[in-house]
Amino acid sequence: ISGNGGEDWRRIESFPGVPEMTYVADLTASVHDEETVYAGFNNHKQGDFRPYLLKSVDRGATWTSIAGDLPRGHVVWTVVEDHLDPELLFVGTEFGLFFTRDGGDHWIQLEGNMPTIAVRDLEIQRRENDLVAATFGRGFVILDDYSPLREVSDEVLASEGWLFPVKDAWMYQQSSPLGWGEKAAQGDSLFTAPNPPFGAVFTYYLAQAVESRRELRRKREQEQLDRDESIAYPSWDELRLEDRDVEPEVLLVVRDAANRVVRQVPGPTSAGFHRVAWDLRYPAADPINQPAEPDPWGPPPSGPMATPGTYSVQLTLKVDGRAKALGSPKSFQTTPLGLATLEAEDQLAVLTFQRQVGTLQRAVMGTAELARERARQLELAAAAASQTPGIEDGQTEVIRALQRRLFDIESVLWGDRTIARRSEPTLPGLVQRVDRAVGGFWSSSAPTETHRREYSVAVTMFTQLLASFEQFEDDFAALQETLDEQGAPWTPGRGLPEWQPE
Repeated sequence: ISGNGGEDWRRIESFPGVPEMTYVADLTASVHDEETVYAGFNNHKQGDFRPYLLKSVDRGATWTSIAGDLPRGHVVWTVVEDHLDPELLFVGTEFGLFFTRDGGDHWIQLEGNMPTIAVRDLEIQRRENDLVAATFGRGFVILDDYSPLREVSDEVLASEGWLFPVKDAWMYQQSSPLGWGEKAAQGDSLFTAPNPPFGAVFTYYLAQAVESRRELRRKREQEQLDRDESIAYPSWDELRLEDRDVEPEVLLVVRDAANRVVRQVPGPTSAGFHRVAWDLRYPAADPINQPAEPDPWGPPPSGPMATPGTYSVQLTLKVDGRAKALGSPKSFQTTPLGLATLEAEDQLAVLTFQRQVGTLQRAVMGTAELARERARQLELAAAAASQTPGIEDGQTEVIRALQRRLFDIESVLWGDRTIARRSEPTLPGLVQRVDRAVGGFWSSSAPTETHRREYSVAVTMFTQLLASFEQFEDDFAALQETLDEQGAPWTPGRGLPEWQPE
C-alpha cells in the first residue's frame, strides 16, 4: 500500500483470519471515505472454500472481517460499494451475487433470474443505478435500478408488504425493427438479450406468500409430516370452501392525478422481492375470450397510452375477493422522451379521441364475438330441429332465414368473404376499419385525418348494423322460445328449460 501516490510502498504482512499467501481477488477503495478500503480473498486452490472479505478504515493499517453470514463455499471474487449508501455493499462469489444493508453483518443472495454462476467482477452505472455483473461462462448480467435496496430496513422486512419508491418513467413508442416479439422470425441463431421493462416499474416486497386455503392446508400438512405427526383428513365443509375459494391476487393499482383508477397490474404472490411494469397504457378493449396462447406474430392487446403527468400506485392484496391496501401509495411522473416525429400538440385531446375509438372498438368486437356465437347456436338449433319429432317444416325455414340474415351481418363486420376467399379485392369490413384506426395511431403520437375518417365511417356503419342486429336478436329469441315449446333438445343460447312435475 502507498500513502503518497506511489513513491513509497509498504507491504501489509497479514490480515486477521486469512491464511498466509491467500490470493487477493479484489481490492476496492470506498467512494465515500478516502481512508476506507475493501479486500476480497480467495483460497480455493488450497482446498479452502471459506469466504474472506475484509474492510479497513485506516488505509490498510488494521482490518476487520465483514464476511458476516456469507455461506461457506461461496469464495469471494469481487466487492463493490454503493455510491450513495456506504452500508450497501455487493459481493460476487463463486456461486452467485449477494448484498448487505448493514455493512456486512448480514448478507442476502440476489436470486430471481440470476444463474448459479461465478461472479468475477461488479460495476455500478450510477446514473441509472444499474448493477452490472461479469460472470464466468454466462456473459454479463444486469440488475436494473437496484435503488429499492437502499430502502430495505428492519421495518420493511417486518411489514406484511412494502411498495418501494417508483422511478419516473419515460414515455415513447417501442421500436420493432425485426417485427413483433423479441426475435420475430430470425431464429435461434440470432442472439438477443431482453431490454429493461418498458414503462413504470414497480418493486414490492411480501413477507409471506399470499396463498389459497388449499395451499395453506398443504403447507400445514407438510409441517406435520416433517414432525412425524399424523395428518387428519379435512372435513367436507373445509374441502367445499377450498373448491369455492377465489385465488388470491396481488395488484398494483395505478391512479391518475384525479385519483381515477387507470390500470390494475397483477404481480406475483410469492414471498420476497418482486418487480412488475405498467406499460403506461389503459386496459385493452378486446373481449375476454382470447386463446390461452397469444398470437406470436402480432402485438398483444393494448389500450391507448396515458397522458404525461403525475400518477400514483398502491400495493393491494385481494383475498376472498376483498381488497386490502398495504402501506401508502407512491407517486411518480411520466414524461415524453421527446423523440416523436408526429408530436401531438394537445395530448389530452388525443387521449379523448383514443378513448372514443376504444369505446367503439369494445362495442364492435363484442358484437363480432356475439355474431360468432349466434352462428354456432343457429347450427345447433338446426340440428336440434331435425331431431325433434313433429316439428313444423316452416320452423326449419325460419332457422335458414336467420342464418342468411346473420351472413349479411357478418359481411358488414368482416367484409364480403365470398370475394375475399377468392383473393379478389373488396371493401374492408367494420372490424378492419376499427382495427386500422386503432393500429394506425395507437402506437404513434397523434391521429391523422385518415384515422379520423376511418372512425367516422365505422361509426356510421355500426349505427346501421346495430339496428339490423337488434331485430335479429328479437327474432332469434323468438326461435329459441318456439324450439323450447316444441320440445326440441336444449341448445346454447336458450334459457333455463321449463319443467313441471307430472
